[in-house]
Order: sequence, then C-alpha cells, then structure tokens
Amino acid sequence: MSLFFVFLTRYGFPAMRDFVERVVEKLNVGENKDLVQYSRDPAVQFYLNTYKTKGEILDTVRALRHKGGRPLNTGAALQYLRDNVFTASAGSRRLEGVPQVLILLSGGRSSDSVDAPASALKQLGVLAFAIGTRSSDSKELQTISHDASSALSLSEFTELPSIQQQLQSAVDSVVIDVTPELPTVLVDTAKKDIVFLLDGSDSTRYGFPAMRDFVERVVEKLNVGENKDRVSVVQYGRDAEVHFYLKTYTTREDIVDSVRGLRHRGGRPLNTGAALQYVRDNVFTNSSGSRRLQGVPQMLILLNGGRSFDNVDAPASALKQQGIFVIGIGTRSSDSGELQKISYDPSYALSVSEFTDLPSVQEQLSSVMSTVLVRATPMTPTVTVERQPPGRDVVILLDGSDGTRTGFPAMRDFVQRLVEKLSVDDTKDRVSVVQYSRDPAVQFYLNTYKTKGEILDTVRALRHKGGRPLNTGAALQYLRDNVFTASAGSRRLEGVPQVLILLSGGRSSDSVDAPASALKQLGVLAFAIGTRSSDSKELQTISHDASSALSFPQAYFCKCLYFLSSCLFSVDTAKKDIVFLLDGSDSTRYGFPAMRDFVERVVEKLNVGENKDRVSVVQYGRDAEVHFYLKTYTTREDIVDSVRGLRHRGGRPLNTGAALQYVRDNVFTNSSGSRRLQGVPQMLILLNGGRSFDNVDAPASALKQQGIFVIGIGTRSSDSGELQKISYDPSYALSVSEFTDLPSLNMSEILYSLVERQPPGRDVVILLDGSDGTRTGFPAMRDFVQRLVEKLSVDDTKDRVSVVQYSRDPAVQFYLNTYKTKGEILDTVRALRHKGGRPLNTGAALQYLRDNVFTASAGSRRLEGVPQVLILLSGGRSSDSVDAPASALKQLGVLAFAIGTRSSDSKELQTISHDASSALSLSEFTELPSIQQITNCTWYVNVHVDTAKKDIVFLLDGSDSTRYGFPAMRDFVERVVEKLNVGENKDRVSVVQYGRDAEVHFYLKTYTTREDIVDSVRGLRHRGGRPLNTGAALQYVRDNVFTNSSGSRRLQGVPQMLILLNGGRSFDNVDAPASALKQQGIFVIGIGTRSSDSGELQKISYDPSYALSVSEFTDLPSVQEQLSSVMSTLNMSEILYSLVERQPPGRDVVILLDGSDGTRTGFPAMRDFVQRLVEKLSVDDTKDRVSVVQYSRDPAVQFYLNTYKTKGEILDTVRALRHKGGRPLNTGAALQYLRDNVFTASAGSRRLEGVPQVLILLSGGRSSDSVDAPASALKQLGVLAFAIGTRSSDSKELQTISHDASSALSLSEFTELPSIQQQLQSAVDSLTFCKCLYFLSSCLFSVDTAKKDIVFLLDGSDSTRYGFPAMRDFVERVVEKLNVGENKDRVSVVQYGRDAEVHFYLKTYTTREDIVDSVRGLRHRGGRPLNTGAALQYVRDNVFTNSSGSRRLQGVPQMLILLNGGRSFDNVDAPASALKQQGIFVIGIGTRSSDSGELQKISYDPSYALSVSEFTDLPSVQEQLSSVMSTVLVRATPMTPTVTGKKPPGRDVVILLDGSDGTRTGFPAMRDFVQRLVEKLSVDDTKDRVSVVQYSRDPAVQFYLNTYKTKGEILDTVRALRHKGGRPLNTGAALQYLRDNVFTASAGSRRLEGVPQVLILLSGGRSSDSVDAPASALKQLGVLAFAIGTRSSDSKELQTISHDASSLSSVMSTVLVRLNMSEILYSLVERQPPGRDVVILLDGSDGTRTGFPAMRDFVQRLVEKLSVDDTKDRVSVVQYSRDPAVQFYLNTYKTKGEILDTVRALRHKGGRPLNTGAALQYLRDNVFTASAGSRRLEGVPQVLILLSGGRSSDSVDAPASALKQLGVLAFAIGTRSSDSKELQTISHDASSALSLSEFTELPSIQQQLQSAVDSVVIDVTPELPTVLGMLTCTASCWPKRLTCFTSTEGNK
Repeated sequence: MSLFFVFLTRYGFPAMRDFVERVVEKLNVGENKDLVQYSRDPAVQFYLNTYKTKGEILDTVRALRHKGGRPLNTGAALQYLRDNVFTASAGSRRLEGVPQVLILLSGGRSSDSVDAPASALKQLGVLAFAIGTRSSDSKELQTISHDASSALSLSEFTELPSIQQQLQSAVDSVVIDVTPELPTVLVDTAKKDIVFLLDGSDSTRYGFPAMRDFVERVVEKLNVGENKDRVSVVQYGRDAEVHFYLKTYTTREDIVDSVRGLRHRGGRPLNTGAALQYVRDNVFTNSSGSRRLQGVPQMLILLNGGRSFDNVDAPASALKQQGIFVIGIGTRSSDSGELQKISYDPSYALSVSEFTDLPSVQEQLSSVMSTVLVRATPMTPTVTVERQPPGRDVVILLDGSDGTRTGFPAMRDFVQRLVEKLSVDDTKDRVSVVQYSRDPAVQFYLNTYKTKGEILDTVRALRHKGGRPLNTGAALQYLRDNVFTASAGSRRLEGVPQVLILLSGGRSSDSVDAPASALKQLGVLAFAIGTRSSDSKELQTISHDASSALSFPQAYFCKCLYFLSSCLFSVDTAKKDIVFLLDGSDSTRYGFPAMRDFVERVVEKLNVGENKDRVSVVQYGRDAEVHFYLKTYTTREDIVDSVRGLRHRGGRPLNTGAALQYVRDNVFTNSSGSRRLQGVPQMLILLNGGRSFDNVDAPASALKQQGIFVIGIGTRSSDSGELQKISYDPSYALSVSEFTDLPSLNMSEILYSLVERQPPGRDVVILLDGSDGTRTGFPAMRDFVQRLVEKLSVDDTKDRVSVVQYSRDPAVQFYLNTYKTKGEILDTVRALRHKGGRPLNTGAALQYLRDNVFTASAGSRRLEGVPQVLILLSGGRSSDSVDAPASALKQLGVLAFAIGTRSSDSKELQTISHDASSALSLSEFTELPSIQQITNCTWYVNVHVDTAKKDIVFLLDGSDSTRYGFPAMRDFVERVVEKLNVGENKDRVSVVQYGRDAEVHFYLKTYTTREDIVDSVRGLRHRGGRPLNTGAALQYVRDNVFTNSSGSRRLQGVPQMLILLNGGRSFDNVDAPASALKQQGIFVIGIGTRSSDSGELQKISYDPSYALSVSEFTDLPSVQEQLSSVMSTLNMSEILYSLVERQPPGRDVVILLDGSDGTRTGFPAMRDFVQRLVEKLSVDDTKDRVSVVQYSRDPAVQFYLNTYKTKGEILDTVRALRHKGGRPLNTGAALQYLRDNVFTASAGSRRLEGVPQVLILLSGGRSSDSVDAPASALKQLGVLAFAIGTRSSDSKELQTISHDASSALSLSEFTELPSIQQQLQSAVDSLTFCKCLYFLSSCLFSVDTAKKDIVFLLDGSDSTRYGFPAMRDFVERVVEKLNVGENKDRVSVVQYGRDAEVHFYLKTYTTREDIVDSVRGLRHRGGRPLNTGAALQYVRDNVFTNSSGSRRLQGVPQMLILLNGGRSFDNVDAPASALKQQGIFVIGIGTRSSDSGELQKISYDPSYALSVSEFTDLPSVQEQLSSVMSTVLVRATPMTPTVTGKKPPGRDVVILLDGSDGTRTGFPAMRDFVQRLVEKLSVDDTKDRVSVVQYSRDPAVQFYLNTYKTKGEILDTVRALRHKGGRPLNTGAALQYLRDNVFTASAGSRRLEGVPQVLILLSGGRSSDSVDAPASALKQLGVLAFAIGTRSSDSKELQTISHDASSLSSVMSTVLVRLNMSEILYSLVERQPPGRDVVILLDGSDGTRTGFPAMRDFVQRLVEKLSVDDTKDRVSVVQYSRDPAVQFYLNTYKTKGEILDTVRALRHKGGRPLNTGAALQYLRDNVFTASAGSRRLEGVPQVLILLSGGRSSDSVDAPASALKQLGVLAFAIGTRSSDSKELQTISHDASSALSLSEFTELPSIQQQLQSAVDSVVIDVTPELPTVLGMLTCTASCWPKRLTCFTSTEGNK
C-alpha cells in the first residue's frame, strides 16, 4: 500500500517523529511511504518512490526537523497531496489497485477550508486517518477522515503510543471500494460561470427595465474574461429563450451592450420549472461554455415575478444535484416557498417588493455569492470500505466487425485467460459474452452457464461475427437494456458489482455518449481496451474513468483485474432505508390515525440505528412535505415519538405522481441520509386513499430504475391499477377495505415474499418457415395451424393467437390482439400465402418475436401471468445463430415447441424448445396431423370483457373548416351521452378536440355523472386552427387518453371506443396511428362530411363499414341507423337524435343578457323583461324562434334557437334562469360567440332561408374587451342588433353594437325596462326581409383611400446593429407625414431576426404622438439567422388580421414596408406570394448587403423594391417611397376583382428554358426558337406579354412579363441570352417558382383580368425532383402548359406538366386538333341560355387502372368550367367495363360542389372485357332520358364525352348511330391502345375523335405550335378565368371552321 504522513506543531514534534518511526518499523517496505510536513505551505520530506528500503526511510525520519510557520493551512496541504503526491510520477500505485492511505497528525484548527480537498481525496479513493489533539477541531478531523470512526483524538501527541495498535490494525485491514461518478475536478474560485434567468412573462412587463438594469450592475462588478468570469442571460415565460450563452462574449463591454438591448418577451403561463430544466440541459453544458466539469463554480441567479404554472421540484432538485448554486430573487407576487425550494439553500432566496427595489438586494446578493464560492465543491462520489466482496458480474463486449477478423483469435484467447482467473464454480462470479458489429448478438447471458467449464467450452467455440458498420453506442445501449438486467442474470439489485470489459478495434459509427453515461448511472464499471485503430477519446468516454481506457499488451490486464476485484461492494441486508409516504389529502382525514398507528407498529419491528435501519416519513396531498429524513433520527424511540406527533395536513387534489418524484429527488438522496450508493436496500411504503390527480407513470418508472422497492397499500377508494403501476411488482400492491384494517397486513411477510398467481389461458404465437425450401410443404403447415386454432378457446377471450412467417426477415401476419374471434383468425389463416425468400434466419425471427410480438402492445398478457407459448414449424437449418434469441425467449418464460423436418437441425430445434422433449421431428410437413395432440396444453385464462360498461372517447374536428358545424357536433355528443349509463363502474366518457394539435377537454376519469359530462359538453368552444392533423390526434388519444392513468379500463377488459367526427382530409398521415389503435383493440367509428376523405375514414375506422358519412354535420341524425348497426356489436343502445324540422319564416330572436357581478340586483328585472318579450312572439306556430345567452367573462347558452318548440317551454326555462356572476364583462367575446355558435344553421338560425335575425342585448356596464370587430361581423351577417344599457354602460359602445344609432336605448336602471318594452316590440314586429336586405346592403363597403393600414417590418438581426438608429429615424419621419387616427391611418411596427416580435399593433395607438414616442423607444433585438420568410408569414397571420386592427376586410389599403439588411436564411417565396394574394402592397427597402432579387420577389411589384447603400442613406428614398405609396393607393382595390368583358387583350406567355449542363450544345437552337416565337406575337400593341426564365438547379428570371413593353426590347434580350449551366435539373422547383413569382400580378401577369396564361417549357432531360405538385398547382391557376422535350426527356413527366397529355405530340396537326378540342371541351358555348346536359363516360376496365387518376382530374377540370350552380349545366358520370355503372345522374346534384366532391371520391371500377357498345346503348336508354334529368326535349344540347383506353369487345355501330339520332354530340378521346376507327364511329364527326401520342423534335413543329398558340381566344366570366366561347384555327391546321353547340339540332 501507499502510506502518507502529514504532520505539524513544534512542541509535540518529537513525539510525532517517534510515532512515524514505530509505524514504519511495522511495515513491509516494498510498500511505498511518503512523508509531508506543512504549516502555511506543505514541504515534501520524501516521495513514495524516493526510498526503496526501510533503513533509508528510518534514517530520514530520525533526521526530521520541525518546519515552523503559520497560519495552519490544512486544506491547501491536502490539495497539494492530491495534486503532487498521490500521483504515478510521485510513486503512487493507485491505478494498479494499491490501497492509498493518508495519516494526518494535526495539532490545531485549519485556517482554510478542508471540505473540497478532503472530498477530492475521497474521490481518488484515499483512506484518510486524522489524528488530532485537544487544540484540533474534531469536526474538521471527521471531515478529512474517510469515515467518522477514523478520526482519532488525543490530549497531547505524547499519547500517540496509546493508539498505535488501533491505527495499525485499521491500516492492515484496508480493502477499498472506489467508484468515482465523474472525473475528479478542482474548484477554481478565481472564476465562475453565472447565468441570469429572467422572468419575461406578461406580468413583468413594467418591471423588466429594472431587471435589465440589475443584471447590468451585477455584470459591472464581475471580472469577465475567457478564463475569468463568464455570463449568460436567458429569458422565459411560457418557454425559455437564450439571449447569449456562457461562451458568447468574452468582454464585460459586449455583455453590457447585449443586456441593454434586451427586450421583454411576454407570454403566459409562467413555466419556471421548464425554464430551470432548460438552463440545466442547454446552458450549464460544456458545449454552451460551462466549465462545471473543470471545477469552476456554477451559479444561477433567478429573477422571478410570480408563482410558476408548472412544478419546480424536479428541475430544482436536478440543478442542486449538478452542484449549481441557485439564488432566487422574487417580488411580492412571487411564491416565497417556491423560491426557497428552487434556491440552493432557503437562505439564498431573496425578496424585494417590486423589481424597481432590486438595488436594495445588491449587497445581500454579493454576500450570498461570496458564501457560494466558499462552499463550491465538486460532486462527491461514494466511497465505501468493504471487507469481503461477494463476487462480480462480468460482461465482455467483443468487436466482431469486419475490421477485427484477423485479431479475433487473440481476443478469444484473452477472454479465455480472463475467465480462467474468475471464481465461477463457487457461484461468486458470473460471465456473459456479447459480440457486435452493426447489431449486438449475445453469445451467452450471465445466467446461461453455472460452471467455468461450460463458459470456456463456449468461448473456445466462438466464431467471428463480421459485418459493418461498427455501432458501439447501440451495443452499449443493448447491454444496459438487455444484459445488465435481473432477467438476464445480473445481480445488480443485490449489490453485486457490475463490470464491463470492452475490446474494440475501431471508431464507432454511432455516438457512444448517452449509452456510456447510462451504464455509469447504473453503476457499471467499464474498462475499454482498444487498438491503434480505435478512438482513444471514445474509449475514455466509455470507461468509468479516463485511466480505465487502456491500449496496452493483454498481459497487463491481470493487474487491472486485480484492481477491479478490490473495487467491488455488496448489499448489506442487515440494514435498510425505509421511507413511508402517507396520503394526507382531504379524503384521508378520518383514516389518518390508523395510518399513523401502522407506521408505528412497523417501526417497532425494525432494528433502527446509524448503521442499521433508517426511516423517513413524508406526507403529501397537493404537494409533499418531509416530516423527517433518513438521517434525522438514529434511535427507534425518536422515530416513534415523531410519528406519534404527526398531524393530518389536508389539501387537494391528490398528486401522487409529484409526491413519488419528490421522494426520489429529495429523500432517496445521499444528502438526506440514503445509503443507496453503498448498496443498502431502499424501500418505499406508500399508504394511499384515492386515485391520483396527476400521472404516476414516469415517477414510478424512475423509482424502479433507481432500484427502489415500492410497496403500495391502498383502500377501496384507491385505483388498484395505479397502485400496481407504482409498486415494484404488481404483487407488491396490497389492499385493505379501510385504513383501520391495516393491522391485517403482515408486513414482515410482505417485505420478503411474493404472492404466487396462476391465471389461466394462453397466448399462442405460431412461427412458420416461409423460405424457398418449404414451398411444397406450406399447404400442410397452413392446415396444421387451422386445426390448431380450431381447438383453442378464442371466442370466449381465453386464448389469443398470432401468426408470423419468416425467411430472411420475419413478417407478422397478425398480432395477438389483431383478432377477437376464431372466425376472423381462421379466415386469415386460410388466405395465407407462402412468403418465399432465403436464407433462413431463425435466430433473427426468434429475436423479433421477443422484441415485437411477446409484448403488451402486441397483445401479449405475459405481465398478467398468462402463459406464453411458441410453436415453430421449421423446414431447414438456420443461417444465423439461434442460441441467444432462444435463451432470451426462455428468460421471458416462453414455452417453445419446435417442429422440424428431416432437413432441419435436430440440435437447433432442441436449443429453441423449452426442453428437449418439446423438439419434434417429422419426415415431411404432410405428417403434421400425427403430432396435432401437442395443442392439448393445460393452461387457461379467463379474460372477461365487460360489455355492461364501456369507455367512449369523442374526437372532434375543431379546425377552421368546422367552425359553423361545431354546434351540431356538440349537440350530437350531448345526445349520445344522454343515452349512456354513466358512472365510475359503468360508462366513462372523454372529449378531445383537435385541429393542428389535440386538446383534452376532459378525461375518462374526470367525471362520474352524466350531468357533469353534459354540462362540460355544452360549454365546449370551437378551437380553430390549421392544418388538420388527424394522424397526430389519433396518436395523441392512443398515448394520452386510452391509458390507465387517464381512466381507461382497457387492461380490465372494458370495451374501448373512439367516435371521430371529422370535416376534412388530414394534412398528415393517418396509417400508422390508425393501425396502432386497432392493435390496441380500440373500436374506432369515423363519421365524416362531404369534405372528408372517405378512403381515409375507412382506413381509420376499426372496420371500413364503421366509416359513416353525412353531407354536413347538421345532417348527423341521418347516420342514426348506420351507427346503431355498427355499435350493436358492443350492445350499445341507439344514440342519435332526430332532425329538427325546418320552420317557415318569422324571426330568429337572440337575447344576450349581462350576467356579470354588476347586474346581480337588476337581474330579476332583466328576466321579467325577457318573459314579457317572449309572450308577444309567435313561437307556437313555428314562426319565431328564441335563444337566450348569458355572459360575463365567458358566454353561456341557456338555450339555442332550436332547443324549444313551444312558448311554454321557453317561458318555463326563462323563469328558472339564475344569475351567472363573474367578471370581467367581455361583451366583445360574447358577440363573437353569438356569430360563431348561435347565429348558425346548426344552432337553429334560419338566416340562409331569409328569416330576419334579431339580437337584443341587455348590458349593465362597459366591456373589458373591444366590441368593434364582433359588432361589425354581426352586421355583415345581416343581424339587426338592439342594445339596451344602464347608466353604468358606455353609450358609444351601445351605438357601435346596434344596427343603427337609434337602436341603442339607455335606462337609469334595468327596473325601468317596462318603459321601453312597447318601443322595442314595435321595432321587432316591423322587421321584414326587405328591411334586413336593405340594412345588409348598407353594411357593404368600398375602398377608402383616405385611410390606410401601414406595417413597418424592421430587420433587427445582428447585422443591423449599427444601422438600427437610422431605421428608427426613418420610420419616425414617415409616420410624421401620416394622418393617424382611429378612422384614418393606422400603424404597426414589427422587428425580426431569428423570429418576429410585434412592438405595437395597428389598433394599439390612435394618435401620431403615441406612435412616435413608441418608435423612439425601440431597441435593437439582435439575433441570427435572419428569417425574412418566417417574418413575412408572421405579419400575414398575426398583424394583417381583424383582431390586430387591420381593416383589410373593410377595403382599407394594406401596406407593408420592409427595411432589410441582408439575405434571408429561409425561403421567402411562399410567404411573399401569400401576402400578394391577400392584396397587401409590400415595399421592400434594402442596403447593399441585401439580395436585390429577393427584395424584388418580396415587393408587390419589382419596381417597389428600393435600395440604399447604408441605412443612414434612408432619407434619400423618402421621396421615392412617397411616390410608390401614392401609386399603391391609386391601385388599391377590394380583395375580389370582378372581371368582365368578351375579348381579353391577348396572352401572357412564359417561356421556361432548360439551362442545365445537358443542354449546352442545344441552347442556340432553343434561343432561335424563342426568337421566332416572339416575332409572331403582338407585343407592341400591348396585347401579348412575354417572360423568359432559365433554370437548372435553381430558376433565374431573364425578364418578367412587365419588364419590356416592345418586341424590339424582348428580341434584343433574347439574342443576348447566355446558357446558365449547372446541375441537377430541378424542373419541379422551377414550375413552383413560376407559379409563385412569375404568374403573379406583381410580375405582370394579367390572370385576374382574365388574360390567358400560357407556359412553354423546353426541357432536355428528366427532372431530379418531382413535378407532380407544381404542375398541378399551375393547372389549378388555369395555366395552359405546353411541354417540349428531347429523347433524353421523360415523356411521362412532360405529359404530367402539359395542360393535357395531347399537348405533347410529334405531329403538330394532332397538337392543334387536340388543343382546339380541349378548348371546346373546357369552353362550352355561352350563347345557349338553357345550358347543356353533359354526360361523361369513363372506361373503368382493367386496362385503365394506372390512367384513371388522370381521367378523374380531367373530369374535375371540366366540371370546374361549367355553370352548374346557376342551373344552366347538368352533369352525369358513368363508368363502365363489362357493364356500365352510373356514378350519378343528370338530376342527382344541383351544385358544383356536390359534383366535385363525388368526382374526387371516384374509385376505379375494374373488370373486363370492355363493352363500349353496351355502355353507349345504356346511356341512350337510361341516362339521356327525362327521368334521369335530361332536358333534350326542352331543346337543351346533349353532349357526350367518352374517355376510352382500349378497343371494344362488342360492336359500337348501332348504339353510336342511335345516339346521333337523338341529337347527342359525342366527343371520343382515346389512347394508342384504342381503335381510331371505332372512336370516329362514335364521335359526332371524324374530327371530334381525338388520339393522344408523343412530341418529336423542335424545328419540325415550330410553325404548327405558333398557330396553335395564336388560336387561343378565351372569354371570361367574373372572378375566375373560366374559358367560354368559340375556338378557331388557320385552314392549314384545321379542315373547316368548327362551331359547337350552336343549336339544338345535333352536330353541324
């Protein structure tokens, strides 16, 4: 051993010297000794390696002279020893496992602190003995000593001989267990890391400047520098944001500048807990600049202004555990208890009245910080002394990747020699070997072998695994999860040391950090051994300390192993730490004395003492309180006295989860007296009297992971499932009827024994070999499975079955929980098909079963004790090893039966089987019937499904699109609930609403009565939001609602149902979540509207037949029968209600009553008024309807317009009205609510039927919120509002609400209401529809250019720091010129960098002075990167909105002025386009650092993009800006332009040129083509416009549509075009770019004016990205695209891009015919007043399966162009193959929307042969008839459009002729598979038979294409470019003029 002496004092020195001499005499030198003398500074007399003989040492000791000096710095001396003496260079052999001993002789108290140095020595594993005199400090000696008993005390040093023997014995017996947790660190108090965490929530808005100043003053005092003090600032509210990290700034000046620029973030709620967690995980980290691991003190200063919304316990505890010193400073609004909890010590929680008083705590803070620096110590690892380690669990992880192939024999030998040294045979040591490369493979587990011989045999037979890459991280994680576990033989929980030895030959491909850390947390001592190919840093990360990362010859490893054996520790079962956690909530008040007595009796049985049993008691309700800790009392008497004095705390709710987390973080800790790290068993006994209000899952799991044995004891009020989840094992969950029955529990027995259970039943998994070798035998295997299932008890829910087939990989045919009936299983088994494939990997399949099938989520009931059975049918030897997976299944308790053929390996089958007799062998699988009897197992289970109760969750679509349908959804839920038998043990209900994300309104366990649920449902409010993420919502309910903790009783066998009400297609994918719900056995019923995707609903529903549909949510009653049928399978009663009959017109009267605190005394008068008013209305004859709503903070509907049908019912309800109460008074919110939820069809409003809508408001005070926008919205709906107020009301507000000023009435008190009753009654009675219509027309508005809304968007990123003052001045000067006012100009300012922040909204200020003041106070935000795109989107969504003060909907011009100083980090295209589409005029002003192209793209017009050199030059663009703004105001128009006129002026032609590397040689020809094309256009007379764009990876605009006005300018530019070059070719991105940036008004497009939009693409190759979505988007815009390609192009891609497939052709005449025909089809003639009857006949045979989507899109576009809604055109669609099937008739639908919905849902029919003749005859006889809606006899043209993809099997002649005789104009369109002659026969003339082909080379079609473009003439109707009219072409390309549908005579 290494022995060190340190001593001092002048008078006792001779005695000390003699003492050392005697100690040395006793030693066996060869051991190392060292001697140090110290006073102020230490002086080494000699080192451990100075002398080799006892004689030399004794000579030196005898010659020692006293050093002298003062003061006495023991701390510095100890630190010196650690750094300079206990080191290898000084002779220490610590790393070789030699015990390190320190003997200190000290004669006085130290002048410096010994805490940190003493702790550092203990971390090194040094055993210190401190000997002092009466002048010494006994507490200091104990601190230094390795335990208290090692601190010895004498009167004088002359008494040293008396303790000589005692010390000698102690030193002789030393065996040391050292387990450092972290690298040893020194505390450097000359530097510190300080993080300020600032409360930036809404409540600190006015105190924030004071907080900022405070931080600045503190920083001013610091010594900032890279190696000095570091500072970080974080602000938080709802979430946290780092302003700068510890490593960001290295000078005080930079920090102060940044602090001065801090802006208040705002937000709520205040989540202090999350913020503390955030700084721990993201700021106090090495990567962020924290030097914690280097020993630099870590400080967090929290400035907090309120109580946290979330829990702070766990995060605060985590910070303390990490050694971070938290100082909490709060105001009077803060929670002092919370602050004390957060602070490192309660005394570190400081308080001020307001933040402005912060200077008063400056001195106090300095004092605390000084204390902190004195206290700062590194983390203290556990060091224990154990005399007899019981053994070790050694896991050896071998790198078996390709890189170790040659070295593997040496590795194997190494393992062999290592095992030889271990004590396996006497059951001390256990060994496991794992080999890994890409994946780990267990060779054998710790409990696989019991003898050294077996292990060595297996090791010798090891074969190199091979494979790549090398995933060491995954392997380490695997060991943690699967090998260092009790089931795999690990004895970690029994205190046996866990050792990992890694042999790695290369760097890992994945990260080892987290898995290595996880192993260390488990207490695993890891030794990593590598070669020169390994990463030394990686090895150190894995090893338990850096010195354990070895790279040396293997012979040295024995020394390491010796050291290893000295590091192990055992569990001392003679002692235990027991914590009692008592439920002290309101519900246990009367049971608490019994709980107290129970604890007393248990304690009486314990052997309490410092080194025996320890006890702690914690009581909890809402939160937890420790009565005493484990270290508080050391005698049984003290504990019993304390227990007897316990008082019940009370409180609610009961938060068991938080309490469990609290005891884990605060009681089972070293500082609280827990001895967990020393191996002492930890026990928690929970006495609980009710279900927890919070979730217990995570805390319970955390306790188990920490090895704490939890015993849960509950009463009949407890949740037994919850208790089982909390307990260490479900059998540890005990129950009594009442707490008074606690004595019946025998705790002694409970603590040491498990309850045995034998539930009956089986989970049977059948694994079938589906490899190539079993192809012929597979039918016999399938029959075997069928017969086996026939014998099982599936239907009564006893047995479950799963079938998996495998070859190379396994494929699950169905899981254990997929099917509930034997019939379903047998049907699936009969349909099984042989999988095929090779090789046969049986090992991988077995492992897959273990990980994915024998699991709870897949239906396994293993954890409930149900026997797990595996039946394997294998027809060959496995290519991989089955040993480890078979062993793993056995560990799970799976009983495996392996059945093979003569091709199988019998030994392999025996290995897999649970015993050798279970391995059966046949000659062929056809002999399987001979062994069928193995199915006669003896286990049964009774899992009872209780259909008398059910758990029902309603998932409601609350997205933007269901706003008007939401009341109907709410009513539907209410009526379903009314039919249920709700109760704790009956039916349970939960409601969840979703849009973008999901929100639970209440859980299954929340309410236990029907009344409570109905009340809650009635109060549901529509959430809104987009997009609609149904997939995420389904996943959410699965993970958070259908759970035990949320009240689901799925595990108890109660049926689980989900009823989804959905109004649209999901934005995300629903496949996986829907599948997961089905796997969990949840019955999903999907109810959708016509806007829903029926295929998606069927996918979601448990069965496709469970997907129900209504047209609108108001039609929900129509699915009554269907839903009843679906739910009958679960014995559910009828739950739907009947439709409310439509009433003839009258009036819909809504009465809105102020129910706030201020109207309490006046409410009876209000009620009487309503009663008298109703008396006068005509309710009984269904003319008038009434609704009453009462409001204060929130509105509450008393009844809707359709709630009551009789006056008597209404009057009864009115008489029973009770005053609501509450504050504040939110009249605005109430009005908005009425608009969204009451004046709706679903709530009974008949507005859409023309019934007058009346609102009568009785308000007794001024509203707390704004009424402007909601009042305006009601007027826009046509609601006539009468507002009646009292003297407390705001008369101006009443006038704003009323439909005109005279309708605002005022009284002194509500008792005067009778005086205006007659006046109001007359006004209401006089209402007619004409009057309403007149009022409505007066609400419409035009563009008011006398006012405007201007938003300034300022670049506040890091790069504009110095230019920001100039930007601020610029805004101020612009505002000075504006005419600001409520009804004049409005202004908003937004600043952005990484994200955007609104300084003030458009509605915030109404005077110029206020705006200017605010602008002058603007501070630069800073931040990066610069996200201009996100900022543009932000202002669109949050600033240009009604609620923010925008008057866009009232026609007021909207302007955005962007001041930008750099290129955006994100994409601006989509947000810029969205602003333009909303009609917002954007003016972009940039500097030389800006991207001019980007600015032009953002600006409304490229000419609106202005530029300055620097922001200081902004005054130079002031005049330019004024000019642009004037232009904008002239241009300003309402949102929807109405475009009329017969002859639009020309065409907008965009030419898109492929400029990629592949077209370099062909580019001159492309340029010539463009030139010739432009020559033909009419540019000079302003008819045609041209734009050219060239692209490769990215598009580049050569010029826009509005760049040039003359043909000469365009031609000059075209001639100068240069090839762009580049790759890859992204045609999709280019098309999208055109849509967003070129086919726009700002770029010169006249699309909104009805001008045809033409795109000509010249492409020379296949696109690298997808063109589908962009091409579709262009078509939706109405762009006619012509795609021209070469032989390198993809013809299918070109067809996708073209406006129809025929726009791609090699013969131009075909192009022209096709082009003209498509125009005819899309632009039916306008001059027929009655319209057209259009029948579309679609070939749905097998041959058109792939082309069907294109056919469907064609029909959709065709219908889009027709005039269906105004009853001119009618449409029918028929699909056919062998037989025709009508999708809908001509008279089925009346609106375009209905037709389009049906067309979108069309599914391909399929079938053969193709009988076109029969289909045509069918149309004649059944569709072109009056009964089917044809108006042929009224002279309406009859049109047939046939899309056919093949030749007809029957004759078309006679049917075609018959149609022509009827006068039907037929157009037949076919493909190259069609018969062209047949098409001509069908068509009304030959030219109407069209065929689709392909395009050829450019020059040959130049003239023909030009003519086709010239022939496009389109007439438009208002709103959209609907193409109508006549199409003509030149004689050269069309044989005659074609006029369609000009008469009723048929074809011309």
